[in-house]
Amino acid sequence: MIGASRDALAAARESLTALTDSTSVDPKQLADELAEVTALLDREVSLRRVLADPSHSGERRAELVASVLGDQVGGSTVDLVSGMVRSRWSAPRDLVDATEELADTADLIAAERDGALDETEDELFRFARTVASSPDLRAALTGEKAPASSKVQLLHTLLDGRSRPTTERLVTRLVVRPRGRSLEGGLESLSRLAAERRGRSVAVVTSAVPLSDQQRQRLGSALARLYGREMHLNLDVDPEILGGIRVRVGDEVINGSIADRLSEAERRLAG
Repeated sequence: MIGASRDALAAARESLTALTDSTSVDPKQLADELAEVTALLDREVSLRRVLADPSHSGERRAELVASVLGDQVGGSTVDLVSGMVRSRWSAPRDLVDATEELADTADLIAAERDGALDETEDELFRFARTVASSPDLRAALTGEKAPASSKVQLLHTLLDGRSRPTTERLVTRLVVRPRGRSLEGGLESLSRLAAERRGRSVAVVTSAVPLSDQQRQRLGSALARLYGREMHLNLDVDPEILGGIRVRVGDEVINGSIADRLSEAERRLAG
């Protein structure tokens, strides 16, 4: 997001944090209700346009939210969404994306309350690796012909008893309502949200062999110094890189593998 939408999203995040600081608010219920609001705004193009239209006053847009959502969701959700539409958004779609992010964040807050945020983060990464290594599984979860109920049952079979409830909730919502995102992209976004909740960035580290505990600690410390913040390491093993490691933080890739150096040497020779 850019411009006004970025500022509006930042304000919405602060409102969500303030709201969920109260133990009387159930973050799981809030997540479910925000997900329903996301689906409504995604489906009703005219509604989201009106709610993001700067020609209408913020109070008028908030009144519309109360009118439309008042009988469908709880007061906390109405208050949160009302605050969001009082802000200025660069595009109506940004309002929908922000509401979806808050739904996912609310589920992560629930995991944090249960002391399971780190496990949820790791499970999201592992599930993403499972999908990447299994074209058949990816096809079953993303195929347009398969009914949503079949996908939900497949996920329940795969994750129930093997993952935290929050992980299953997040992945199921992504699969059932992808909203144009790839499954891989959606899972990466969820992992990033979990890391941000802990005040950390995610570094995807690929090595030819598993790293020792000492190597992980040294690498984590080096990346923290480099980026100026704590880093969570998602570790993957790929023998094809031959040796060394490859680190990806967001869109930035640090290549330190033998395979990468050989490829670079070949490019220079060819040039």
